[in-house]
Amino acid sequence: MDFPTQLFVDGEWRDASDGATFDVTDPSTGELVAEVADATADDVRAMIDGSVAVQESWAATPAVERAAIMRRAARIFEDRIEELARLLSREQGKPVVQAIGELQYGIGFIDWFAEEARRVHGMTIPATTSAKRIITLKQPIGVTACITPWNFPSLQILRKLGAALAAGCTMIVKPAELTPLSALEIARVFHDAGLPPGVLQLAPSNDAPRVSAVFMEDSRVRAISFTGSTEVGKILMRGAADTMKRVSLELGGHAPFIVFEDADLELAHREAMAVKLRNMGQTCVSANRFFVHEAVADEFSARLAAAFAELTVGNALDDGTDVGPLVEEAALVKVEAH
Repeated sequence: MDFPTQLFVDGEWRDASDGATFDVTDPSTGELVAEVADATADDVRAMIDGSVAVQESWAATPAVERAAIMRRAARIFEDRIEELARLLSREQGKPVVQAIGELQYGIGFIDWFAEEARRVHGMTIPATTSAKRIITLKQPIGVTACITPWNFPSLQILRKLGAALAAGCTMIVKPAELTPLSALEIARVFHDAGLPPGVLQLAPSNDAPRVSAVFMEDSRVRAISFTGSTEVGKILMRGAADTMKRVSLELGGHAPFIVFEDADLELAHREAMAVKLRNMGQTCVSANRFFVHEAVADEFSARLAAAFAELTVGNALDDGTDVGPLVEEAALVKVEAH
């Protein structure tokens, strides 16, 4: 599969201004998948300039036209879902069947927001006299930015991007450095669907603080959305304060799995497998602690052990793989340390 590896700026594929790249590897094999352009601060500023230039025209585009572009993109995603899923699996490590599920979930967001674009309603409010009429209108906030995680590299972008496009906002995306290829494919799909240049910009980089600093310091970026750690979320919130950006944060995760004495143990162990092993346990809602009533602990443990024994661990691209690799060596070290 041929896939883009450059920055996506104003509807064009470009190298980084300094020519720098960073490596993307396959966690199943350790092999190099691609060398991706590493956006500089100047590159990100150029993206902001481009987004500002088209913000007014995109906001003025009728909602039905914005929705039509989004629906076209959704259908292109469906047509390409097999190859996009395999690329996602190569860079992230989740089995292909899970990658397909992620993309289907993301397509659902695009379709849903496409319909919501037509339902951005204002209000009329009773006035104190008949000589007055009070009307409220909803307007796009303007240029937005998002920083997304590696565990759902397509879903999280589509979820944020869908809302922005439907509202009439432009968006600059900084994808996770471990999984930029899925993000770049999203840009290609929307370009092919007819999204105007500059409405969506892609800034892959191996230096997230460098990119986020540009987002934070530029008052023209009116909102930022981030999914990731609580620690980084706090940094972004502090940085957004100086320019009064709106901030949407989805942070952290600390999920206990509790089994009571009267629980249906067949159901409990199946659900435990689902929440613990989805994406190799690398989700914000993955169970990281089990509290099991002592009266059923032995039986629950036995059921869980038997189910684990039936799993196939292997290359994410292989048929029949239930559990792929962790996303990178550092993740393996962390698990072994615990």
